[in-house]
Amino acid sequence: MKAEMSMKLKVCGMREPQNIRELAQLHPDYMGLIFYPQSKRVVADLDTEMLQNLPASLKITGVFADETVEGIIEKCQKYPLKAIQLHGAESPEFCRLLRAALEQIKPAEPLELIKAFGLDEDFDFQTLEPYLHLVDFFLFDTKTAAHGGSGITFNWSVLDNYPYTKPYFLSGGLSAENLPEVNLIKDPRLYALDLNSRFEIAPGKKDIEKIKQALNNLESR
Repeated sequence: MKAEMSMKLKVCGMREPQNIRELAQLHPDYMGLIFYPQSKRVVADLDTEMLQNLPASLKITGVFADETVEGIIEKCQKYPLKAIQLHGAESPEFCRLLRAALEQIKPAEPLELIKAFGLDEDFDFQTLEPYLHLVDFFLFDTKTAAHGGSGITFNWSVLDNYPYTKPYFLSGGLSAENLPEVNLIKDPRLYALDLNSRFEIAPGKKDIEKIKQALNNLESR
């Protein structure tokens, strides 16, 4: 059984059935399936029964970038998603419309909504204010031309300028080597870590032993 810990863990960019089953045995909190067509880790098709048989505590997260509301809803109806991550240039109005649509298809169990932003030294945190009442979490990634998965970290001291109480996921180049530095971040708003490319054997296939070690490091916080 997984030890109780304050920091949540999300492993993103999963798509191979056996790799998914092996990851699920480690009991991370979130698992990301990427539905952005231009991603190297895009999901083409997965056995929905296999996903439904994963531990109920695992929040399967659909990751989208500049998708339509209809496109996201279609994936929610096909797969047992429990969270939606928006990794593009989605506006507050888009988030409002999506939230309303999600509540219609799952009124008894609303999906969590995560809005990602790419950060650099010049990021203006005031741009987040219109999203505060529309999303459950922010995700802070490294600002690049692509939508995540760069394996590059940003200067975490930028987070000292974050003025809101909304909890956030930390993403962007997290690795076995820099996780000890993450343990030094004492911000109570840091809700979860998002692991991806630095824990891969190949795009879309994770090194399970590396992730197991990451969990052990977090549980020792």
